[in-house]
Amino acid sequence: MKKTCSIFVIALILYLSVINIRPVYAGTLGETYNENSNNKIVQNSSTENIQYISLNTQETDEVLEVFKHNNQQLYITGEDIDLMAKLVSAESIGEPYEGKVAVASVVLNRTLDPSFPNTIKGVIFQKNAFSCVKDGQINAKTNQDCYNAVYDAIKGYDPTNQALFFYNPSTATCNWMKQTPKFNQTTIGHHTFFKIKS
Repeated sequence: MKKTCSIFVIALILYLSVINIRPVYAGTLGETYNENSNNKIVQNSSTENIQYISLNTQETDEVLEVFKHNNQQLYITGEDIDLMAKLVSAESIGEPYEGKVAVASVVLNRTLDPSFPNTIKGVIFQKNAFSCVKDGQINAKTNQDCYNAVYDAIKGYDPTNQALFFYNPSTATCNWMKQTPKFNQTTIGHHTFFKIKS
């Protein structure tokens, strides 16, 4: 009886310690984690110094992700991820998946640029930064694709060539977006992603 009880307690502890554990990603862009074998698989797709680490927690105010680029680190909470997914949903309606990742990448790129706030919330709610914040569309329902796009951006996939801005040339009402000198332009779907000349 005592032996059976001990085995049950040990099995319960092991089960509870394993449930809800997500794989930890810690490596450069191009490395993936194989959940089935618990081995890191290295793919030589990029040499950029970008790292992604996922931490095991479900609290929205605790750090869930760490985005590293060169010598900078950005600690990302569940609230940040939810906010980014809402922004991606509102700003990339009708855009391809790559366009959704691109919108999330712009947010991350801005947090690492000294010209912008250094938090995701600060970037998203910066005055006049995103039209969906101004008109309230950021509160619309989001979907799993938007969350997946956010996680892909956090993992280091940036199809924008480190863009800090984007707009839809056919619907933009902001003259600054239309007239400002741009470089590193990339078009994805209906959006043009770019940096500005200093």
